[in-house]
Amino acid sequence: MSSLYMGGTPETISKYVLFSGDPWRVNVLKQYLEEPQQVAFMREFNTYTGLYKGERITVTSTGIGAPSAAIAMEEMYECGMEVAVRMGTVMSLQDDMLGHFIIPLGSMRRESTSKTYVEESYPAVADLELLNILNQTAADFGKRSLNGISCTMDGFYSQMHDSRFSKEWGRDMAPVFEELKAMHVTGIDMESACMLTVGRLMGVKTAVITMVTVLENLKEVLKGQERTDAEDLLCRAALEGIWRYAQTRRGK
Repeated sequence: MSSLYMGGTPETISKYVLFSGDPWRVNVLKQYLEEPQQVAFMREFNTYTGLYKGERITVTSTGIGAPSAAIAMEEMYECGMEVAVRMGTVMSLQDDMLGHFIIPLGSMRRESTSKTYVEESYPAVADLELLNILNQTAADFGKRSLNGISCTMDGFYSQMHDSRFSKEWGRDMAPVFEELKAMHVTGIDMESACMLTVGRLMGVKTAVITMVTVLENLKEVLKGQERTDAEDLLCRAALEGIWRYAQTRRGK
């Protein structure tokens, strides 16, 4: 039986799953796989399974936000997922991180979806072994990685970035950024806390590796070829990281 929204089955999905927010980034990932087989492309969920250095890995997408990310986690778990890595882009609250990685230890649960699973006091934290491997992988690709705490929120145009409507409505984003920086939060996204929470509840080894492509309120943004190259590097580092973790499991 295939999963409801993603079309996966236990036969077509690996126990190692990489989650991209952008479904089109999956097309970049698949270029680094041997014998990639498309499982399905349904709604925002674009899924391939193939080999990376001989290890069977599934790459899929979640779309934007926690609700669809939770669906992706549920349906990959239904198909036998044991290890999950979210790879995506992130807004950094530190100005020196543009083009580098944020690999959070944990994330503030300011999205609403994880609250439908468990009370808010339950922490959204990464698997430490997987996180350490991702840190080393980032370093081997010549980039810095920032750990610490990220924050996951639902409202892009109401909490993270000015829009025509937010300005007409008189909404000021500055207090959001100032509050989070005072708490030494590293970056803001829309999926990580939910995926870390749901993954830990499932007993799935879960971590997040994100590439900084924007600074707070989009005051500086990677564009053009620079952005393309950064996302390509993200794809290669994420694949290498989950492969390295798979090799440690083979030795246990």
